[in-house]
Amino acid sequence: MEFVAKKFSMLKPNELYEILKSRSEIFLLEQHIVCQDMDNIDYNATHMFLWEDNKVVAYLRVFKIAGNNLKIGRVLSIRHNEGLGRILMELSLNYIKKYFNKYNNICVDAQVQAIGFYQKFGFKIISDEFLDEEIPHKKMML
Repeated sequence: MEFVAKKFSMLKPNELYEILKSRSEIFLLEQHIVCQDMDNIDYNATHMFLWEDNKVVAYLRVFKIAGNNLKIGRVLSIRHNEGLGRILMELSLNYIKKYFNKYNNICVDAQVQAIGFYQKFGFKIISDEFLDEEIPHKKMML
């Protein structure tokens, strides 16, 4: 398994295809979220993923938002309960600390059932619950 971090323009066609396929598998097929996944944020994001057997097995993207903050989104793992999400988040946070200069905070809109996962990395809840695509979320910050 390989950790990969690339800007959109550096992604190979098969990597991009596998990223979009994994996002569709989790958010559309598994979670029944019906929305336009390709939201133009991808162009300015750094895509971080675990690559195994020419497939994306865990994925997230990070991008800059207001106030020199960063936001992590589209967090997923294809195989559940194997620790892939933890591995990806650890590697991604280390990468962010090393290569993203002068950011203030890292934000995430966490699905409520995933709050405990983010808390393990030091994220704190900073909002009341809200719905995003009919799924309860809370804003968190590191």
